Amino acid sequence: MELNILFFFFFFFFTISNAVTQFSPTDNYLINCGSPITSFPSNNRFFITDTSKPGSLFLSAKSSSFPLINNNPSPHLSQLYHTARIFNKESFFTFGIKKKGTHLVRLHFYPFFDISNANFHVSSNGYLLLSKFNGLEFENGEKEPILKEYLINVDKGVVEIVFTPFNESSFGYVNAIEVFSAPDRLIADTAMLVGFNVSEKINGLRNQGLETVYRLNVGGPKVTPFNDTLWRTWIPDDGVLRMNETSMDIHFSGRIQYQEGGLSREIGPDNVYSSARVMSNLKRNSNITWILPVSVGYKYLVRMHFCDIASLALNELYFNVYINGHLATENLDLSDITRMLASPYYADFVVNANELGVISVSIAPSNLSSPERMNAILNGLEIMKMNNSMGSFNGKISVASILRSRARGNNGVGVCSLAIISLLVAAFVVMHRRNAVAQDSVGWSPLPLDASEGNLKYKNQSALRKFLFF
Repeated sequence: MELNILFFFFFFFFTISNAVTQFSPTDNYLINCGSPITSFPSNNRFFITDTSKPGSLFLSAKSSSFPLINNNPSPHLSQLYHTARIFNKESFFTFGIKKKGTHLVRLHFYPFFDISNANFHVSSNGYLLLSKFNGLEFENGEKEPILKEYLINVDKGVVEIVFTPFNESSFGYVNAIEVFSAPDRLIADTAMLVGFNVSEKINGLRNQGLETVYRLNVGGPKVTPFNDTLWRTWIPDDGVLRMNETSMDIHFSGRIQYQEGGLSREIGPDNVYSSARVMSNLKRNSNITWILPVSVGYKYLVRMHFCDIASLALNELYFNVYINGHLATENLDLSDITRMLASPYYADFVVNANELGVISVSIAPSNLSSPERMNAILNGLEIMKMNNSMGSFNGKISVASILRSRARGNNGVGVCSLAIISLLVAAFVVMHRRNAVAQDSVGWSPLPLDASEGNLKYKNQSALRKFLFF
């Protein structure tokens, strides 16, 4: 009897604790496209179909699209990928927004049908998210679902997601859509710009669009959406780690100290901060380096997650951070920032991809490091692509240029007027974004010798694609 009572109280308090810490977005739209099922649960959330109300109310031009069901789905696939919506002509979803600011937009793609004619653009609120896309991804010869995640600043009352087939003979599709408001402090407005002879603060990041490219749990296992309050997936870092005998992974069984007014679990979950890679050897010029292939021609937001789960006392851990061979932070002392052990902290940097089409991130001992202690640590790493001056994440093409192309193929003053209006709006957005982020203009210190850019070798890039969000 006593055991039953104890179990009841344990279950009660565990449930209450989860309810208190669970993030509840003000705007929250989860659409399972083409599903005959009204709603179904996925990772503690409910997705609704777009084939009947209320989900169908968000979809325009229903006559230009139709649902498709996979009658023989793989048992290993999420139910999100058992159905899809196919677009023969331009169609869009419109979601009313109550809270302005940063919103997450996630698009799920898994083609279980013939995609030989799949070729389409996807845009949202003036951003070109995807261009000439077909959603095909292979891993070990098997088709894999693709998740595209974007963070966009919403300053009007709607989020509109537009699917535009490339031409009259092509089509677009999507399996599921997520649109929800982000926590207020998920994206800071300021970061350090790092480059050759550049090291300065830049502002206006919240006005930028961001596309998630990497989200890594450094030194730890895969973290699934079920164990993340923002329903993210964190992938192990092994595939992008430049192997080094001085590196070792550690794991922490204690409690992560999220401080009031500091980082929350929405920034990073316990499972990320409870593991890390550390350096235990003060060998000269030693370092731990991660090599991350990216697209050239863009700036990237690099977010590094730190939590000192290695030290036995405060002020024992000092190290340097390098990005693309340039000193980003010198003599980093987490104790001086958090004032306690096992308390999370992150640092944001803005960089360009180097000429090799990679971003290299390194941690190394500083002049204050001690050979008797751990002398560098990293718990998590996120890389996010920033939209270019045309508002695009996919080359030198804008939403306006797509509208112009579509307008040339259609007759009627209404279409042309819409294109002209959209061009004016897009031009305003482009001019606004050009002023939002400073140009590369910073003190520079070279990376320790054995991590120079000439020695940055990474594994077969195709093998790394499973770490990317494309």
